[in-house]
Amino acid sequence: MRSLGALVLLVLVQWSRGFEFVVEGDRVGDAGHRERHKRAFLTSEEEDFEAIRGDDITVKSYKVESRITSRFAHTTVRSSVVNSGSKSQSIGFNVQIPKKAFITNFTMNVNGIIFKGSVKEKSVARNLYSQARAKGKAAGIVRTNSQDMETFKTEVHVPPGSHIEFELHYQEMMTRKLGFYEHSLHLQPGRLVPQFQVDVHIYEPRGISFVETSNALGERFHGVTKVNSTKDKAHIVFKPTLQQQQKCDNCTASGVDGRFTVTYDVEREGVAGELQVSDGHFVQFFAPTNLPPLPKNIVFVIDVSGSMWGVKMKQTVEAMQTILDDLTIDDYFSVIDFNHNVRCWSDDLVPGSSIQVAAAKKYIQGIKPNGGTNINEALLRAVQMLLKASNQRLIDPRSVSMIILVSDGDPTVGEIKLHIIQKNVKRVMKEEFSLFSLGIGFDVDYDFLERIATENRGMAQRVYSNHAASEQLRKFYSQVSTPLLRQISIQFPEDTVSNVTYSRFDKFFSGSELVVAGKVLNTQDTTLTSFTTASGASLDLTLQTDTEIGELDAKLALQQHSFTGFARQMWAYITVNQLITERSLAPTAIQKRRITQRIMRLAVEHQFVTPLTALLVESEDGAERLLTLVYSKPPWAPTQVPPKDAKRPPPVIWVDSDPHFIVHLPRNKMEVCFNIDSRPGHILNLVSDPGTGTLGPGPHRYPRARSWSPQVPLSQVLVPTGLAVNGRLVGAKRPRADGKTSTYFGAISVFSEPDGVSVTVDTERIVVSEGGWGYNITWSASANITLHGRKHPVNVDFLGIYIPTDNRYSPRVHGLIGQFSTEPEVKVHHIHQGADPLKPEATMEVKGNQLSVTRGWQKDYRQDRNEGSDVFCWFIHNSGKGFIDGHYTSYIVPHLHSFLLWA
Repeated sequence: MRSLGALVLLVLVQWSRGFEFVVEGDRVGDAGHRERHKRAFLTSEEEDFEAIRGDDITVKSYKVESRITSRFAHTTVRSSVVNSGSKSQSIGFNVQIPKKAFITNFTMNVNGIIFKGSVKEKSVARNLYSQARAKGKAAGIVRTNSQDMETFKTEVHVPPGSHIEFELHYQEMMTRKLGFYEHSLHLQPGRLVPQFQVDVHIYEPRGISFVETSNALGERFHGVTKVNSTKDKAHIVFKPTLQQQQKCDNCTASGVDGRFTVTYDVEREGVAGELQVSDGHFVQFFAPTNLPPLPKNIVFVIDVSGSMWGVKMKQTVEAMQTILDDLTIDDYFSVIDFNHNVRCWSDDLVPGSSIQVAAAKKYIQGIKPNGGTNINEALLRAVQMLLKASNQRLIDPRSVSMIILVSDGDPTVGEIKLHIIQKNVKRVMKEEFSLFSLGIGFDVDYDFLERIATENRGMAQRVYSNHAASEQLRKFYSQVSTPLLRQISIQFPEDTVSNVTYSRFDKFFSGSELVVAGKVLNTQDTTLTSFTTASGASLDLTLQTDTEIGELDAKLALQQHSFTGFARQMWAYITVNQLITERSLAPTAIQKRRITQRIMRLAVEHQFVTPLTALLVESEDGAERLLTLVYSKPPWAPTQVPPKDAKRPPPVIWVDSDPHFIVHLPRNKMEVCFNIDSRPGHILNLVSDPGTGTLGPGPHRYPRARSWSPQVPLSQVLVPTGLAVNGRLVGAKRPRADGKTSTYFGAISVFSEPDGVSVTVDTERIVVSEGGWGYNITWSASANITLHGRKHPVNVDFLGIYIPTDNRYSPRVHGLIGQFSTEPEVKVHHIHQGADPLKPEATMEVKGNQLSVTRGWQKDYRQDRNEGSDVFCWFIHNSGKGFIDGHYTSYIVPHLHSFLLWA
């Protein structure tokens, strides 16, 4: 075993049972120093990494099994090894696991002696460690950094003929990036294994849209992997034979060397929110698709100090060429480069036109790295640039503003105290600005970059300069380059849930997913409901999601390879990560202590090895002990601020499903009703608000915005600039007794021009679209759409339209309903008994007409959506003739998005 320097503790103790534990442990010390010392041996460790180490050993089996249920993975790595040599030796068991994963257990069976693990608070574990060391029976296990993986390492010294079985468990939440989830397993056994198998079981209740495996292990393994998938399950098997494992036909070395990666996504057609309840816990997923992107304002802050010379600068410049090409004319940007000085390519944000992008690319290509690192002044200058644009109202109020910092070193010029820089940036940053940090290489203080990013509504990522840094930079930018929504809030009715993780998010980016988890207070209830509100490029969304509480548990009980405790563990996983982030940002020692206690309680309860806990492994009879101490960074978790005064979203307005019309006349203190006796397939204009202008007499139908009939002179045309609401009729399944077919609204469309935004509702789905973008909502959810301040109800049970009296329409608003925006003068007299004694008749004077009307009832479903309530109204016969302007056929339009312009 090679020495790892002064910080590495090697414990080699002869055990009375005839074997020894030899484990590498990292002594507690400054995080930055540990990082730099690890760097010295990582490269060589990575080059000759082997899952099983030892000479003259027989590896009987190496098996990896992952059970992924609703984006949460439980992975088990097992190996069976025999010391087939003639003397005692050390046998190593190494596993590379994702950085964001938590080890949950490690067990060993050494010649029949079983060692089991349990997570303890670190102070307790240290005491037990000291006691065990005093008795000569102790060793440590450490995870070391290796790209985006970490290495679990242990060794056991055993006599000839010994049989050892290793088993490691770890858990992680799958994070959606760029439209899919990725599950990676590092496979590098270093030798041929007779029983080598990888099994990945996926169960997604919503359904699996696709599942794929990568070919990172080499072409020789093409066809070895088998993928069996159904609607909601997938089983991926990688089981190479000994011959297939050979590096070449006559080789004894293993060709299995690399990552086995499974990528998949969940079926989400028309479903933005997914709410799951299991084991007394809930998980809410939110990942809308097909939304128009928000405009963005970006200041790129690039470190050009001397340490960036060479490959780092070359790859940064290469990445920036691609990144800048991604900007659109609706985006605003600038570039700041800094060493000991700070320079701005442009003092003001400029639009992302081809001319400006080309100029910025040329400027970046001319950068020559030299000098020190003045991070403080560079970041403050970037914030000032965004503030100036915001104060001058030069940027869209619905846009997203962000700073992207790329640096490879600690500050050496200007303000060099990290906590002061952190405080300075936080003080000037506005709530709507975000900071994203990219740390290149190992020299950078990544902990600092992570803290300053998470504290300012962003995130950080390490970029490894010796592993295609330009591609890593581009991939990171792709994750944040397409913001779709702002100010997202996921809430639940009062007294239904508790211990909810962060439920307010600053931004939602295309291809990602927001996750909220918590405990269900009363599992005796039949359903749980969530409400999600968000602000998009041109619409505000309120989404209601419902789920049956016991439904998922019943399904999980039938799944052989599902992880039944996923909801409970996922809630704990998210909570612990968020608490770790809060702890790093805690302003006082008292707050940090309280957060620390909460982390330790949760980690021990859910058996997570964290920076504050350790894994104690001891034999079943308690005679022997092996202690695991892990001093690794926890997975990053985005910092979000829980809403202090979160308001429940407004209720959905429930409206009528039948195409009869109820007009409330407040000044006359009466309701007037009428039906339209039209045919299935006809599209009726309900509201048209074109704005102001001049037209010739009569109604004019426009197939779509900014189109007109050739019969109307262009000089007389009023180009529509407002709102159109239309309804398409469908017929009943059977004709009435009189031979006529009853009609109902089968689809209703709300179209806004010139925004080009439409909301189309039919009996199967709701579609929100803008230009070429479309966003589907199925009837398993309900939504409330707000277009620039006008609220239009979208109902999950009925199709109809309700226009409030306090509307904001122009004087030219018209349509079957819109024309009553201005209340007509109505007089009703000569009330007398009709043919039906329960329905009196009368004469109505309105718009210069005298109409025979009947007093009756119509159903209004706004208050009672199941039974409806009776509305007593005066009914106008003959399809509203005399009450509406013109004949009802004048309101028939060709398309759902047509305007009806009435002069």
